[in-house]
Amino acid sequence: MHARRYSSISIYARLLRYALPDWPWLLLMLAISLAGTPLALLTPVPLQIAVDSVIGSKPLPAPLAAVLPTSVTGSATSLTLIVAAMIVLIALLSSFQQLVTAMVKTYVSERLVTRVRSQLFRHVQRLSLSYYDNKGTADTIYRIYHDAPAVQSLTLRSIIPAITAAFTLGSMLYVTAQLNGKLALIAAMLAPPLMLLTCGFSGSLRKRWREVKELDSSAQSVVQEVLTSVRVVKAFGREDDEDQRLTDKFRQRLAAHVAVGFRESLYSVLVLCLTATGTAVILFIGVSDVRSGAMTLGQLVLVMAYLKQLYEPVKALANQLTGKQKALASAERVLSLLDQDVEVRERPDARPIERAQGLLQFEDVSFSYDSKLPVLREISFTIAPGTRVGIIGRTGAGKTTLMNLLMRFYDPTAGRILLDGIDLRDYRLADLRNQFSIVLQEPLLFSSTIGENIAYGRPGASSKEIVAAAQDANAHDFIMALPEGYETPVGERGMRLSGGERQRISLARAFLRNAPILILDEPTSSIDTKTEDVIIAAMEQLMRGRTTLMIAHRLRTLRHCDALLQLDHGRLVQEPTGGRAEVRRALAEADAAAVGLDG
Repeated sequence: MHARRYSSISIYARLLRYALPDWPWLLLMLAISLAGTPLALLTPVPLQIAVDSVIGSKPLPAPLAAVLPTSVTGSATSLTLIVAAMIVLIALLSSFQQLVTAMVKTYVSERLVTRVRSQLFRHVQRLSLSYYDNKGTADTIYRIYHDAPAVQSLTLRSIIPAITAAFTLGSMLYVTAQLNGKLALIAAMLAPPLMLLTCGFSGSLRKRWREVKELDSSAQSVVQEVLTSVRVVKAFGREDDEDQRLTDKFRQRLAAHVAVGFRESLYSVLVLCLTATGTAVILFIGVSDVRSGAMTLGQLVLVMAYLKQLYEPVKALANQLTGKQKALASAERVLSLLDQDVEVRERPDARPIERAQGLLQFEDVSFSYDSKLPVLREISFTIAPGTRVGIIGRTGAGKTTLMNLLMRFYDPTAGRILLDGIDLRDYRLADLRNQFSIVLQEPLLFSSTIGENIAYGRPGASSKEIVAAAQDANAHDFIMALPEGYETPVGERGMRLSGGERQRISLARAFLRNAPILILDEPTSSIDTKTEDVIIAAMEQLMRGRTTLMIAHRLRTLRHCDALLQLDHGRLVQEPTGGRAEVRRALAEADAAAVGLDG
């Protein structure tokens, strides 16, 4: 999957759509955030009153003089206490406003991240297998877990603070202009160079953060590969090599992070220099105005206090453009994954199917993974309902690909596949896949209990049905011998159980699913002969009355089949015809000739 590029505006527009379901909360958060502006404007007022009206002889501001009695306004001590009380009250109100803002922000942000992660997970489950063949899973996991939080960073911690900062900036400039228009103009002149500086750094930072994200994902991929293949790593004594491989990734990541950190620090230094220059110019002019009587000392103190607060939203707005480049890089990765095409799509007018009869037809089916090297070439055959077909051929002949097409994990590049006379692409996907039970060479179990793994094929099955399925799969006795029976946890990927036990649980899952078509993909190739006999007996019962396609490594496993289908380099060399006696004769000849019909 090639990384797509998105403009900042398009990213914000897309993310806002995800935030729309929480619009009442967003409006509440914006209102609470804007309430901080008047509190910020009031913060330096007590200091001005103390300088001009307590220490100096200037009259109190009219609103305050109107509500205070003469006994208070005539006493310096009383005025000092009023000023102190104002400072405490403004601080308490500001703290309360910040507390409520933080609580609402946390609640809404977590809802938003959960929504985006859920949508990502829902989408990636529906992506075609070709996506995972090319991309793997580590990068996808990284995007869901680490990149998705960028949504809250860009919406709740970027857009709303930017609106609040702009409102505060405008308010501060207005109030400062009322006190001294010349100083307000000088302060405002700082904004254009800041914005130019910000725009110059943003593009470079976004590019660097993309590199960091790719390196982070690559490092996680190494960890995941090693931990999921730890037995192989230990068996070959490659621990030190894997340590070095991950260390190399971390070194590249370190260099990329240092490059980003240098640019961000350089930007901060330049912003600090600009604001310090502006402050120095305003202080110089302000002192001259105080000495000439154009403004009072208290007014200068108030202007300087406002100036400090004025530059904070200016810097905040600038930092939104540079500081959010990391989040924008993550958001690009999230949107790129959401925009990844689903190759196997369900048609709008797809038809339902409850239970198929099991008639399968391949008509001139060809398939290629990369449009260059064909895996299957013009395959045509028919399998009658209830027929057991053994599929043989050398490794790479296309046997598993044939099964993947049948379950519509991929669509043919040419030709069509019919189930009960209807093209697979005309069925609803969920209904189509409900027609299949599958038992793989390496049984896939989830990190839950034995009972839950059996019931995975049919959620909501009763305990009685689960036990019956386990009995049919010759698994009940070994399950009951375990300390917790059907409640026994199987461990990650079922590793607390033996290979034969895992396969019998997989068979029990197929029994419980009770689908009309059964796919057995080398189900006995990784177990011993004694266990194989037990599993074959269970499979013999499972195959009764079902259309069955069995890929087998051990040819004797196919002796119960009604027909053989042989593939060679993607071409059909033997159609599924003849009876069971013919199958046994063909298997005997193949075994004697040692033609190498491996799985």
